[in-house]
Amino acid sequence: MRLRNKPWAEDFIAAHPHIVIPNPEDYKGKWGELFQNDKPLHIEVGTGKGQFVTGMAKANPDINYMGIELYDSVIVSALENALEAGTLPNLKLLKVNGAHLAKFFEKNDVSRVYLNFSDPWPKTRHEKRRLSHGNFLKLYESILVDNGEVHFKTDNRGLFEFSLMSMSAYGMLLKYVSLDLHANMPEDNIMTEYEEKFSAKGQPIYRLESQFLTKKAD
Repeated sequence: MRLRNKPWAEDFIAAHPHIVIPNPEDYKGKWGELFQNDKPLHIEVGTGKGQFVTGMAKANPDINYMGIELYDSVIVSALENALEAGTLPNLKLLKVNGAHLAKFFEKNDVSRVYLNFSDPWPKTRHEKRRLSHGNFLKLYESILVDNGEVHFKTDNRGLFEFSLMSMSAYGMLLKYVSLDLHANMPEDNIMTEYEEKFSAKGQPIYRLESQFLTKKAD
């Protein structure tokens, strides 16, 4: 994806520190202090323009949401979405690299991870960059509560099949698998920008819900 330069983005982001948190490492292990409650925290890794995470925050006020995106030119659109939605005390954004989540979260900080329309990195030599690769699953497990979940959506069948195999090989429980989400649309489905675009073209949307299983001591 080509990123459009937005020279004003950095200043605009800095002007809204109550939404785009400027010092996330300070809240590692104590995100409840930022949200001022002890509600479950769900994060979206690669939030893009923020339509999904904003919609989820509006629909589920009893859950805290956090969208994670690296680039100023992208997260500024998520910030604009959040501002347009009005007061959402359960929504925050982080401008950080999703590969470095352990710098900002510790075990039990997060209850669910969302991966929506992630870069498929189709070349085999790049498979470790896929957000559903085993290395990333290990990272998610290190910040999630016991039996925490990963929810995944994509239009890319190759990435979906890879993710199914990756999560199964990791020992995760596949709780839900759909090869055509919109054929029987769940009432609570919040669409991303890409989901709207691809589904309008008649492309199937693939979705899965997987769960880490707590390892019992011998």
